Amino acid sequence: MRSRILDLNMLLTLVTIADTGTVTAAAERLAYTQSTVSMQLNRLEAALGIPLHEKDGRRIRFTAEGQKLVGYARKMLELNNEAVDDVQQRQVSGELNLGIPEDYAFLLTSVLSHFNRQFPAVQLQVTCRSSVELVKQVQAGNMDLAVVTRQARSPGGEVIRREPLMWAVGANAQPSLTDPIPLAFYSPGADVFRDVAEQALTNAGRDWRMAYSSQSMTGLMPVVAAGLAVAVITRNMLTPQLRVLDERSGMPALQYVEIALHRPAGRPSEPVKQLAELIRSHLSTEE
Repeated sequence: MRSRILDLNMLLTLVTIADTGTVTAAAERLAYTQSTVSMQLNRLEAALGIPLHEKDGRRIRFTAEGQKLVGYARKMLELNNEAVDDVQQRQVSGELNLGIPEDYAFLLTSVLSHFNRQFPAVQLQVTCRSSVELVKQVQAGNMDLAVVTRQARSPGGEVIRREPLMWAVGANAQPSLTDPIPLAFYSPGADVFRDVAEQALTNAGRDWRMAYSSQSMTGLMPVVAAGLAVAVITRNMLTPQLRVLDERSGMPALQYVEIALHRPAGRPSEPVKQLAELIRSHLSTEE
């Protein structure tokens, strides 16, 4: 008798439907069309010759056989991922120097943890510097990969994420928002946040003064939290010590900044290729 082999893509669709409850939600998670999800489920049923589901309004309810197959599908997908990880762990080794600004380190925590588990033979070194300096290091060949804020002084790279900017003050205290507005910025010469804020204030006819400057948000935080200045942050920089100013504050709307991935010219090494793909996938989908 000819062996019947189940398609892992169809099993992934089956598990995703089980996790989300509807064809629509499963399609969104898998980046498929709804018709593709329905077609794969129908093909799986045809291959087995038994019904696996029934409609309950918009939701999908699995039959007893369908529920049993979902359990097997989870095990098969887990074993597939384990096999891929195990093979890649043995193949990928070497050294990798990654550069990130201090304020973006938190964005990559899960990425670096996953990379370390998946490729333990790779010696990863992470360097935190300004975006401008990191791009220079990549161009000089001293760094394998860098995630930076794209700006006039560090153009190029592959844009992998756009982050909206917003005004932030202390959660329990804030300065007067009358002109000149006291602002806290990064040190001059390497701050696209400052460039965007200055342009917005100029267009709105507002005046401001520099109340504090630092190399990172960590240095700005105490002054802003104390209510002595207004800072410009991304949504992911928001902490319990800060509060975002809404439109009623009278502050002008801010544009977004772009996060870019930089690497030296030429063919990347396998560790660089793998980490770049992880970063690209994580930052382009995380909300």
